[in-house]
Formats: sequence, C-alpha cells, structure tokens
Amino acid sequence: MFQTLYSYFWWERLWLPANLTWADLEDRDGRVYAKASDLYITLPLAFLFLVVRHLFETYVATPLAGLLNVKEKIRLKATPNAVLERFYAATTKHPKQADVELLSKRSGCSVRQVERWFRRRRNQDRPSLLKKFREASWRFTFYLIAFIAGMAVIVDKPWFYDLREVWKGYPIQSMLPSQYWYYMIELSFYWSLLFSIASDVKRKDFKEQIIHHVATIILISFSWFANYIRAGTLIMALHDSSDYLLEVRPPHSPQPHPMSPPHSPSSSPPQSAKMFNYAGWRNTCNNIFIVFAAVFIITRLVILPFWIMHCTVVYPLDLYPAFFGYYFFNFMMVVLQSLHIFWAYLIIRMAQKFITGKVVEDERSDREETDNSEEEEEVAAVKNGPLSNGHPPALNNNHRKTD
Repeated sequence: MFQTLYSYFWWERLWLPANLTWADLEDRDGRVYAKASDLYITLPLAFLFLVVRHLFETYVATPLAGLLNVKEKIRLKATPNAVLERFYAATTKHPKQADVELLSKRSGCSVRQVERWFRRRRNQDRPSLLKKFREASWRFTFYLIAFIAGMAVIVDKPWFYDLREVWKGYPIQSMLPSQYWYYMIELSFYWSLLFSIASDVKRKDFKEQIIHHVATIILISFSWFANYIRAGTLIMALHDSSDYLLEVRPPHSPQPHPMSPPHSPSSSPPQSAKMFNYAGWRNTCNNIFIVFAAVFIITRLVILPFWIMHCTVVYPLDLYPAFFGYYFFNFMMVVLQSLHIFWAYLIIRMAQKFITGKVVEDERSDREETDNSEEEEEVAAVKNGPLSNGHPPALNNNHRKTD
C-alpha cells in the first residue's frame, strides 16, 4: 500500500509537463538537477537554526539590549489565588461580568479585586520587552544576511533581468551550488520558525503566520521538486528585500505612562525597527517604518503580482500545456499574495495614522493592560514602601483606599 501511495505521489504528470519523465532530470554530463532527497537535510538544519538562535539571543541580542538601554517595565504580580488561577487556566483569561461576580463570591475578593487580578495575571503571561527585542534581533539578522546572499545568487543571472529566461529550456535546467545552498538555508529557516512559533511572541495574526509558514514551506519544496528553481530564487529574494526591515510585521510602540509629560506622536516601527523601538529610538523607528511601508507595497503588491506572478502564470504556457504542478504552484502563490494584501491593509492603516499625526499602534498587537488604579498603586508603593501581597499599605491620611 505504501509503495502504491508513493507511486501516485511521484507520478510524473503531477510534477512535470507532458512528455517529460524523472529520467530527464537525472544527473549527466556534469549537469546536476534538484532531487527530492536533497530536502532531507533541511530538518536537521532547522534544529541547528534553533540552537544558533538560542546562542545568538543569549550572547549577542541580550548584551545588545543592554547597550541600547532596553529596559523591562515593572509588572505588578497577581496575588496567588487558587480559585481565580483555576478559572484563568481552565475557562478563560477574559471573564464576563457575570463570571467576575461569581468568582468574587467564591474567592472572597471584591469585584474590583477580581478584575484587577485578571489584568495583572494576563500581563504576567505577556512576553517581556527583552524577549521581543531578542526575537526581533534574530530575525532581522537572518533576513538581512539572506537578502544579501540571495542577491549575490541571482544578480548576475540573465533571468534576473529578463523573466522569460526563467523558463528557457525548462525543466532541463541545471542547478548551481549557490542555488542549492540558498534553497536549503531558506527552507530550514522557515521550518525553524514553524517549530518555534508556539513559544514566539504571539499576536492577533497568529493563524495567518502559521498559514504563511506552511504555504512558504510547501511552495519552496514544490518548486524544488518541479525544478522551478529560477522562479523560486527570485521569489525568495523579493520577500527578503522587505523582511529584514520589518519581517512584514509592524510592532506597537510602548504606551506612554499616563503621568508622563506629553510628547510628539510616534509611529509604530517595523521589524528591523523593532529593536530601535524597544530601545526608545522613536525617530529612527519612524524613518524605518516609512521605508518599510514603501518597500513592502512596491515589492508585494506591485512587483510580485505584476512581474513575478505574471512570469509564472503566462510564460510557461508558451512552452508546454498547463499541468497539475503549474496550477498547484500558482495556487500557493495566490495564497501568499492574499496574506500580503491582508498585511498591506494593516500597514496602510498604520500609515494613515502616521500621516495624520496619531500615535501608531500595531493592529495585530496585544497591548499590555493598565488603568488609573494600577498607576496609583505604583505611586503609593514608591511613597509608602513595597507592596504587600500585591496590595499597597493603608494610606496615612485617615482614608482607606477602597478596591
């Protein structure tokens, strides 16, 4: 049965145009072609990437955060409470008003104390500023190196300047060592992103990120199987051109302290800008956001659909009739393009706020919660000493601070 499924999966009509077989892509006369077995190396390389990432974040990103004066915000911890903790873990992190009132009776806390406990407990689960900085530093470093390497791989090739050259002689197109390593490293990195996504900083587009990683892995793998390598290198380099700036994800700017003096509105800078954002370099973030937005829109909404996708949809039909692989590859391209439109919509919304002078916040971000009572407690803690079990000591003006 396994052999039958294997035969169906590798049926030549699924992967190659009519009148071509896998025998046509066997190495001969010094010409080397892509093979499915080449991709086995990407899984151990993905785990190697996770190890390198850990070392990078520990010995490079963390000291860099210190040099850039990235400071953690002090968070008030929720007082240990078994009843509330059980509800938080098993039911929901955002209880409705009826649940709050019921939990108030069960836990012996006032309604306001229950609401405050859930706010603090949710804040405890949110990623720290250092974690965000380390993750941004790692991705920025990889994408910048990948973009430089990608350009080095394709800039001297004729198909970089004439897209019809992408299909010249297809699929009998020999593979170059530089193309091999570019593919293996890119695919391994996306595997590592998929493996680590559960522990990475989560945002509202978490599902879209999973779809993006899976679609990218499928697209890279399929283009390797079907020897779409020339088109694949162009697509990967095009994506890397903006990923190192923002990794397609503009973060939110930290909210100002309610008691701090007003300042000029700042934009919410993107990925390379995330590091400067967390370090408080707002003007640098603003400038990078402008550059990122322009590069993203030009590459993802103009060059990709009107040049690259036109190349993969129209030009192949001049050489051979459409086959399953042709439809599948372009379908996955449409999936990616749909995600690009979704993220472009968020970026444009941010750009509108930036132009109108409003404080820009990431549309996908899960902002840390606070309220005036929290700030009052922090001030009281400074004046009267440390908090006791998460609550301030009684005020010395014959008035009790009510919850």
